[in-house]
Amino acid sequence: MGAGRLWVRVAHTALSCGLALGLLLHRTDLREQEERGELLQPLIFVSLVLGSILLYFRVSLMDPGFVKAEEEEKADKSEEQSMVIPLVPSDIKLRRCGYCMVKQPMRARHCQLCQHCVRRYDHHCPWIENCIGEKNHPFFIVYLSVQLVVLLWGGQVAWSGLYFELSWEWLNHNIFLLTSFLLIVIFTIVVVLLLISHLYLISCNTTTWEFMSHHRISYLRHSELENPFDQGIILNLWRFFCSCHLTKWEKIYFHRNNEPV
Repeated sequence: MGAGRLWVRVAHTALSCGLALGLLLHRTDLREQEERGELLQPLIFVSLVLGSILLYFRVSLMDPGFVKAEEEEKADKSEEQSMVIPLVPSDIKLRRCGYCMVKQPMRARHCQLCQHCVRRYDHHCPWIENCIGEKNHPFFIVYLSVQLVVLLWGGQVAWSGLYFELSWEWLNHNIFLLTSFLLIVIFTIVVVLLLISHLYLISCNTTTWEFMSHHRISYLRHSELENPFDQGIILNLWRFFCSCHLTKWEKIYFHRNNEPV
């Protein structure tokens, strides 16, 4: 597992640096600006590429919100001191994980690849080689946004270096730029679809796992509301991007379900 994760991260870094370096060395708009001594745009492009790589490692290596055993004792003490959260109905299972034996908070799920329960579990990303959960999900969105800017700019730069002729000499001369442009188009489509889908789910305060497995999740299946965590687009976005602490989703769940219709 460790070697596989290292290989994916090395491949991502090598691909990002290789494409960026190739675009700067071939006859493109950025190369022409370098030769004229106009270094602002090349420097901004390189900075964005480096920023996207740093964000990638930030999301990949950080704790996505693993549920730790010591947190259970703190949660039990706080529940004894406060009666804000009503008793959980018997048809809603807030269970102890059968794999790591910790008590799962609402919206947490065990990831068998990471071998941990993850708070507000969204999905396990094979390209990031980490779970996307409550702590790193905002950084994941920022990473996708910066990556999209880099891809769009890189696609424009690659296109600027292409001139089309029907000959083998032209193909040999432009094979790198042509391959780079096609790869960038594919990656751009993937990133756009990911970003749009995640922003939609965030605006509704739901996760990929909850969206795909709504019928299997007891707290959603037995809720009187279609989405008991939806507090409106503005509050959903604020809670996702601006909240500095972990959210007690049980409070929001029971408050929303007990609101008068």
